[in-house]
Amino acid sequence: MKRLSYIAILLGTATILPSCQDQLDLQPISQTVVGNDGTGTAGSSITNAATAESALAGAYAIFRNGSAEYYVMDYFIMGDGRSDNSYAGADNAAWFEVDEFRILSTNAVAARDWSYLYTHIASANAIINNVPKVTDAALTAERKAQMVGEAKFMRARAYFDLVRLYGDVPLVVHELPTITSSNIEEIYDQLYPSRTSADQVYAQIIKDLDEAVAAVPKSGTNKMTVTPGAVYTLLAKVHATKQDWAKVKTNTDAVIALGYSLLPNFEELWDGNHENSAEAIFELNFTDWATGGNWGSSMFYGTDWKKFNTPSNDLVKAYDDEKDVVRKASTIFTANVTGKWADKYWPLTTFPFAYKMRKTDASQNIIMYRFADVLLLKAEALNETGDLAGAKTLLNQVRTRAKLPANTSADQTSLRLAIEKERRLELAFEGQRWFDLVRTGRAIPVMQAVKDGNGNSPNYSLNEAKLLLPIPQGEMDKNVSLTQNQGY
Repeated sequence: MKRLSYIAILLGTATILPSCQDQLDLQPISQTVVGNDGTGTAGSSITNAATAESALAGAYAIFRNGSAEYYVMDYFIMGDGRSDNSYAGADNAAWFEVDEFRILSTNAVAARDWSYLYTHIASANAIINNVPKVTDAALTAERKAQMVGEAKFMRARAYFDLVRLYGDVPLVVHELPTITSSNIEEIYDQLYPSRTSADQVYAQIIKDLDEAVAAVPKSGTNKMTVTPGAVYTLLAKVHATKQDWAKVKTNTDAVIALGYSLLPNFEELWDGNHENSAEAIFELNFTDWATGGNWGSSMFYGTDWKKFNTPSNDLVKAYDDEKDVVRKASTIFTANVTGKWADKYWPLTTFPFAYKMRKTDASQNIIMYRFADVLLLKAEALNETGDLAGAKTLLNQVRTRAKLPANTSADQTSLRLAIEKERRLELAFEGQRWFDLVRTGRAIPVMQAVKDGNGNSPNYSLNEAKLLLPIPQGEMDKNVSLTQNQGY
């Protein structure tokens, strides 16, 4: 009956669609399934080479503009703030809910990140579905294939985050036809789709990436071009999440064969003088405020107000226990903030900040994928398939740069934990830690073992259900086909 009521409302609005389109809200899936004008015609503007290139540029720009709140801020708090690496910081109640596993279905962060990711998917869908139809001779078949491949990477990347954050999510890969009074009932299930199983979403992600890898450009003007290296890296991450270690090895080997290398000094990755380096595989490039500046740096670093992603006592202890002076210095900055704010975890005389994004003039690049991550993923795959010697060789390659002694683990279990720890220390504040813990089944025991600076447990109320975010209540309210995650 509720569904029939929805259809009746849509039928009623569709009859007046031509006269008051601007006033209608017919945009489900966080305003992204249908077209930019609300009618399913987002791709209609892609008619020639120029408009196709403009659409692709717009899809790239979403990393820096349209969904920047996710890509320059939320991604890093979701990946580190929910883990043992950091506290939410600042004074935002919605982030405290996320950090402490007290999140509700009405949480503003869960709602906006769903919307941002589906916005990127809609942009990619417009390219994937419409660029192949362009007949302009100026747009060659090779260039069409490249553009579709780049868009498929973006769609796969967004779905990868969605399925890890929310579990089963609606899988939308086509644009809708223009909504009319005669087709609303027919396309209702496309307008308001139900959730698709995570396995099916992963299958689509892998399909998109397998199709993209041979088509995308081999290089670009900078590392913000989707290239085979970026596609292979994402494939490796997806297969690691699915624990298909043979395919992790295949894809990490493919990245290694492309000639990436570690920078000699860890600090060079973050000092702003070595951007788009030999280690970077996919990097978001920023220049200034006028071109989509990286304001995320100011969310994590600075003493003008209390910042997000405050490094945890547990992370600082992990660096100190490992005697990892090199990476700690590049990852955590401390300052005296006496009189500026209060904090229950840290003394104000030595208050820590996440330091990998430190340029607050909008020009700090963000390295989304880099070679050290790939080496450690391959090490993990080798260890899981019994090649401990090969795994330690790669692990020690990363440790050598950090000026740490070689790992000497004698068995698979201890080496597994050593690789987990190495990924934590190497990749802290790059949005990786939480997802590593979840995919390895370690999130609950690790978070239960966390201690603050006084040796007390924060008593996180984490259980199996809270590994996923809730489906946003706003999406539930406007889509009768959606169901809520267990525990919310």
